[in-house]
Amino acid sequence: MYALTINSPAVENLIVDFLREGFQKAGLSRAVVGLSGGIDSAVSCFLAAAALGRENVLGVRMPYKASSPESLAHAQMVIDQLKIDSLTVEITPMVEPLIEKFPEMSSVRKGNLMARQRMIVLYDQSAATQALVVGTGNKTEIILGYTTLFGDSACALNPVGDLYKTQVRQLAAHLGVPEVIIHKPPSADLWKGQTDEGEMGITYEEVDKLLFMLMEEGKTVEDCLQAGYSKDFLKAVFARAKANRFKRNLPPIAQAGGKSISEAVFDRVI
Repeated sequence: MYALTINSPAVENLIVDFLREGFQKAGLSRAVVGLSGGIDSAVSCFLAAAALGRENVLGVRMPYKASSPESLAHAQMVIDQLKIDSLTVEITPMVEPLIEKFPEMSSVRKGNLMARQRMIVLYDQSAATQALVVGTGNKTEIILGYTTLFGDSACALNPVGDLYKTQVRQLAAHLGVPEVIIHKPPSADLWKGQTDEGEMGITYEEVDKLLFMLMEEGKTVEDCLQAGYSKDFLKAVFARAKANRFKRNLPPIAQAGGKSISEAVFDRVI
């Protein structure tokens, strides 16, 4: 069996149980999901609807003036298929004042700004509707740091964060996500023509196999070289993962003599 192949029905059941338990612990029953028109947000939305019921899920589209009309249409396909409540919030007037203030702003800075503004919208809606923000970042993106800190990486619960991109595609097919969403080139839609693989310079299929060998099978660098990966490719992946390690951890707290925060303290019965 292909190493990255998952038992999609079993994975769906596991994640649905994870979401139900997480919402129960939080004492809430509604979810907010940012719908980009891409596969990750679609799968997260399908899973949230399965766990909580479609009546308890709000899908939010947040276009920028340069966003692809196709992305909006694909997000709407998810909304229509699941029959969930939806909201469209144009972020252009929210981010343009800062972009105009810094005309030298790079595409990356603009993309980060848009991602963080979108999360502001989602968390505002979570407060307005007494809901939790459901995340959409997959394991490949998390390892490689292809995410915006306090932007698309922010959430209360992440149903797909332990699935590599190629595994998300398998689960999407099982859940009935529209095929046009499954098969289109992944893109954060942060600027015209932008694609994930083009920006990173690697394909998800190629890097997922390598990450699976390293993370799940415990293979060594030498094993990967013998499997046919070039040293340059390995160096590039390792460098990206190391450089973005800070995105995967909570900010370090300087210890000033007190004890580290322990949530177990508050699990005691009063």
